[in-house]
This record gives sequence, structure tokens and C-alpha cells, in this order.
Amino acid sequence: MKRRHITTALAVLSGATVLFFGLNFLLNPDGAPSGFGITPWPEGNADGYFAVKGVRDIAVAATVFLLLTIGQRRTLGWVVLIDAIIPLGDALTVLTHGGTYTTALSIHVSAAALVVLTAIMLLTESGQRPPERTHLTSSP
Repeated sequence: MKRRHITTALAVLSGATVLFFGLNFLLNPDGAPSGFGITPWPEGNADGYFAVKGVRDIAVAATVFLLLTIGQRRTLGWVVLIDAIIPLGDALTVLTHGGTYTTALSIHVSAAALVVLTAIMLLTESGQRPPERTHLTSSP
């Protein structure tokens, strides 16, 4: 299997995973938090939190799929690298809000590692620079 195919598969996996999480938080607000690593508030309504998380994840997934679809693999690499901040922030949130180190590391830090690996693979692909555009000029 070519490296480019593996990189594409990892990019699709990154987008599909975050899309799943986003949809899960929007459509399954009662069950989704248990997989995130922190418990929802014991009192009150946490629906706003779930909607924010769901929409954030869907937007990230849409960005990944758009850049992949239009062939902007190098730009996708930079975007995916920046997006690695999200699972690292999630790990920090889990650790500072009553979650376990096991959850923070096994879910969020491992996700960040996969995202960084995907970014590195996208950024180091060979032959991915688009040809330079030339402007045609006509002489009168």
C-alpha cells in the first residue's frame, strides 16, 4: 500500500472520528459524556456544553473532508497539526475536572498522537506541491 493511501486513510479516519464524536454529543447527550472522561454536572442542564462540543467536532471534520476533497493535502497537514491542540486540551480538561489519567492518556493523548502522525505524514508527502500558475498575457 502506498504511503499516500495510508495518509489519506489516516486523514479520513481523523475526520470520521471527530464527526462521530460531534454527532454523538448532539444526538446522544445522555450517553456521550461517559466516553469523554468527565461526568456531566450533577445538577442543572449540560445540553449547552454538549451542543458546543458537537458543533466543534463537526466543524473540524468538515474542514478535514473539504481540504482532502479539494486536494489541499499540505494545507490539510497544517490544519490537522493545529487541530492536535483539541485532544490535548481535552486531556487537560479530563485531568483537571475529576477524570482519570488512564482516560486522559488512552483516549485524548493517543488521539493527539494519531493526529500529529497524520499531520507529519501529510506535510512530508512528496510530489504534492501544485504546479505554479502562469498568467497568460496576450500581446496587442
